[in-house]
Amino acid sequence: MSDLQAVLRRRLEEQNIRLTRRRRAILAALTAESDKHLSAEDLYRKVKESEGDIGLATVYRTLELFTAAGIIHAVDFGDGCRRFEVVADDALHYHHHLLCLGCGRIIEFSQDLLEDLEEQVVEKTGFKIVNHSLRFYGYCRECQGRSSSGVKER
Repeated sequence: MSDLQAVLRRRLEEQNIRLTRRRRAILAALTAESDKHLSAEDLYRKVKESEGDIGLATVYRTLELFTAAGIIHAVDFGDGCRRFEVVADDALHYHHHLLCLGCGRIIEFSQDLLEDLEEQVVEKTGFKIVNHSLRFYGYCRECQGRSSSGVKER
């Protein structure tokens, strides 16, 4: 078991969430690919390979449970598909995403660029910000290296 998986299991146990065999398999799939943003269907396929007898509804229910428990975060990149990423600690979820329009790759960018803007918004509106998200759309290095006919500039 990885260190990340052990941390997440402990956080679930602290909330009295029972880890059934299927939940453990879903958690293992999430932590094995914690650098990716997997959909419920992606996780279903991965867990089905190892467990065999799991239903898609079970995966969805488990993802909802893990999201409510704060060990994963659901992200919608505007393509109609929710993806999930592991929340390794209790810190605020401040990272951004680079989305490749060529291959669909999602790259995380961890530098927080919005602190000053966030302070201005709070000052002017009194709004209490608890999180934010920033997405950049463009082309990864690999897609830029392909023929220029496939890359459309705006």
